Amino acid sequence: MDLFASDTDSEKQSISVNGTAKEKSPLADALRPKTLNEVIGQDHLLGPDGILTNMLGHHTLSSLILWGNPGTGKTTIARILAHETDLHFLQISAIFSGVSDLKKAFDEAKRFRNHSGKGTLLFVDEIHRFNRAQQDGFLPVVEDGTIILIGATTENPSFTLNSALLSRCQILVLRRLDEQALSLLLSRAEQQLDRQLPLSKNARNDLISMADGDGRYLLNMVEQIILHAKNTILDSKDLTRILSRRATLYDRNRDGHYNLISALHKSLRGSDPDAALYWFARMLEGGEDPRYIARRLTRFAAEDVGLASPNALTLAIAAWETYERLGTPEGEVALAELVVYLATAPKSNAVYKAYNEVRAIAKKTGSFMPPAHILNAPTNMMKDLGYGKGYEYDHDTEEGFSGQNYFPDEMQPQQFYTPTNRGVEDTIAQRLSHWNQLRKKRSV
Repeated sequence: MDLFASDTDSEKQSISVNGTAKEKSPLADALRPKTLNEVIGQDHLLGPDGILTNMLGHHTLSSLILWGNPGTGKTTIARILAHETDLHFLQISAIFSGVSDLKKAFDEAKRFRNHSGKGTLLFVDEIHRFNRAQQDGFLPVVEDGTIILIGATTENPSFTLNSALLSRCQILVLRRLDEQALSLLLSRAEQQLDRQLPLSKNARNDLISMADGDGRYLLNMVEQIILHAKNTILDSKDLTRILSRRATLYDRNRDGHYNLISALHKSLRGSDPDAALYWFARMLEGGEDPRYIARRLTRFAAEDVGLASPNALTLAIAAWETYERLGTPEGEVALAELVVYLATAPKSNAVYKAYNEVRAIAKKTGSFMPPAHILNAPTNMMKDLGYGKGYEYDHDTEEGFSGQNYFPDEMQPQQFYTPTNRGVEDTIAQRLSHWNQLRKKRSV
């Protein structure tokens, strides 16, 4: 098997067009754009002011990392860039390649440059699959210009590629194809097939939705429709019977995991219960462990709701325990209830801020002793040292508040916790204000 794919490599299959079986390339291959102008959905890179447009306009091309979901055009763009810049094109996949395969590719690029003076664009699919040592292998040949490296990845490069390689490449983010781009791709497919797909309007919209931003998957579904379609118009029910929805893009251990929990957390903080429920559902549909979500919601209750709504933490523990007892799917309803409660609750991070601030102070003052008057004196020696002397029992005072100093003698009393005027903290703020007034009177 030849490791390096060329521009002409393609598989063949039979597709029935107008009732006649014809030997054709897969639709995704037949519709692969030949020029950058034909690439859809990536105008921020390929439009008049796009980064790649400007590079080609100045007749320069640097090594790139193309980061995007499957079916957004990473391979296609790499092929076109090689053609537009008159570079020899080599393609390998990190899934099937090792260090020896990389060396073969580098040697071929060197031979090609020595014999023809022409450079090589090496396209590495799934580049994040290479380990650190393999990634380091690219450094010298990128540095000396032996290759222009175009790496494609579906994973966040900052997590999966080492810093040395990242410093030599420009990262370009490819966007998932939106409905307009997928609709255009669908029209191109019908032109290629020379027929309209037998779909109702709703089924056509559902087909685009099922692709979930993946152009290749959309074209694969079109082929299935052609193979299974009769002489009738398919409705949404027919469509779901012959097609499967694209699996949700979500990896519990990688970028999708962090993106979605961040979206859930910020939707809660922004008091948007509908958006929060959406991201909650997306995580569940992606296979996330509900216990992980429960833990993060409990953290949110403590950090972001805090004492503005003290019941939030109680409800978080109750919802978590409910899930543990009921399991999936019934227990997830309790978590959904918690999501809505947290989103609609008054918010305060005052305790969280105070905690972080006081931890920093405690590190600096770790050897300060408590003031003697608040120390217990179980022995005569401790009494002789002044332990407990002058301590006032707050319950015995008229206001139930003595106003004494509880900070170390080496420190001035400080305020770390500043309650908001939201929810229960408004009452707490009033109470603290009253005690401060009493403290001032006592000091006069």
